[in-house]
Amino acid sequence: MTKPADKAMENLLQKIALDHLFIESLETRNSDQLDFHDVSVWAVKSALMAAYEAGRQAAKAD
Repeated sequence: MTKPADKAMENLLQKIALDHLFIESLETRNSDQLDFHDVSVWAVKSALMAAYEAGRQAAKAD
């Protein structure tokens, strides 16, 4: 994978984490309060569905 593709994927994952899981950063911050989150199962399902759909859209674009 190329660098721009890596950055695009990182941005997409960050957006999904924020929009569906309300997690502001996916960076390790070495703090339990910042690195571990309580997340509902419906939020996890929603995030997984968004990631799956993003993959489907990316496959169509190829």
